[in-house]
Amino acid sequence: MTAENLFTLINAFVLPFWLLLLIAPFSKPTRWLVHSGVVPVVLGLLYIVVLSLSMAGDMPEGAGMQSLQSLQIAFSDPRALLAGWIHYLVFDLFIGAWIIRDARRQGMPHWVVVIPALLAFLTGPFGLLLYIGLRAAWKKRFSLEEAPD
Repeated sequence: MTAENLFTLINAFVLPFWLLLLIAPFSKPTRWLVHSGVVPVVLGLLYIVVLSLSMAGDMPEGAGMQSLQSLQIAFSDPRALLAGWIHYLVFDLFIGAWIIRDARRQGMPHWVVVIPALLAFLTGPFGLLLYIGLRAAWKKRFSLEEAPD
């Protein structure tokens, strides 16, 4: 399977879990697949495989993480770029699920966090920052301390 085909497959794979988070955030399937960590773990294992394959192959000359230019060279390899993309998908889903769970613990209505969760899917840190701002406004103080379940 080519990196391009795997990219398409992984993007399609993650969408139903985001829909579950947004539409049925605490349904049995969402709790079992997303909140339990099953899907992030599966994606994380795939990330390890793809990253290992990219590192085992011939990387372009000058590739690495010691400078922005060497990172750009590394990501010119489709396998390394795919590993990076899976990295984004894993963490964005993890953050989206945390937003949904944390909002519930804070007593925030689900509709309030749909936009931040959706933005976590589309633009990771922006969605997280929006949620943190909404959470601070909701609690009338800034803190990421979690309320008990």
